[in-house]
Amino acid sequence: MSIQKKWFQSWFDTSYYHILYKNRNNDEAQRFISKLVQYLNIAKDQKILDLACGKGRHSIFLNQLGYDVTGVDLSKQSIDTANTHSNDRLKFSVHDMRKPMKSKFDVVLNMFTSFGYFDTFEEDLMVIMAIKKSLKADGTGVIDFMNIDNVINTLVPQNSVDIDGVNFQIKRAFDGNFIRKSIQVKDGADIYNFEEIVRAYSHEDFKAMLSTNGLELIHCFGSYDLQAFDPKLSSRLILVFKSAL
Repeated sequence: MSIQKKWFQSWFDTSYYHILYKNRNNDEAQRFISKLVQYLNIAKDQKILDLACGKGRHSIFLNQLGYDVTGVDLSKQSIDTANTHSNDRLKFSVHDMRKPMKSKFDVVLNMFTSFGYFDTFEEDLMVIMAIKKSLKADGTGVIDFMNIDNVINTLVPQNSVDIDGVNFQIKRAFDGNFIRKSIQVKDGADIYNFEEIVRAYSHEDFKAMLSTNGLELIHCFGSYDLQAFDPKLSSRLILVFKSAL
């Protein structure tokens, strides 16, 4: 009997996922990373974990800045691509974020809404626990999530985009627990259907989850320019936390 893959296992491993998001703003991402490492005052001899790294765009840039980086992701296809950039201070491997790493890190980063993918709240808590267990005693964690209040208030129910000859029909909805995105892909005569499902965690939800796991929220930013978090207006919810004393 075959076991049906979860949405993130099938969607992230397709070429269509990478086509749809090929125009992500790398300049913005690199400015964000530059500002973040300056704010965190990360020393060049410290070790960074990029948790759910995808094809490694954040990891690669961090390494270019001189850092020792390990990137992990559940998608073998993404890791195979990322590994073409590996060197003695940049490593990639397939890893389930619900499980702690064998090594400990000075900084653990979880970027670009790579949290809240699992079916149950308990599995998301496992990710928080795994982050804590993967951090050194004085280490710092960062989760870059969407600001759910702003997302719900500005949700575009439906749109269509054409990229590289492929048509994407995208529908979005909030069901009270999850933001659900249905993606129909039309590639010539072929039609495929995919989903993206992210649990709608608020600022207060994260504070509670971190506290439950012995982690203390020390700062919260609302944009990639590290502006102060505004619950109504901010586009992002960027949480910086450390082990509670």
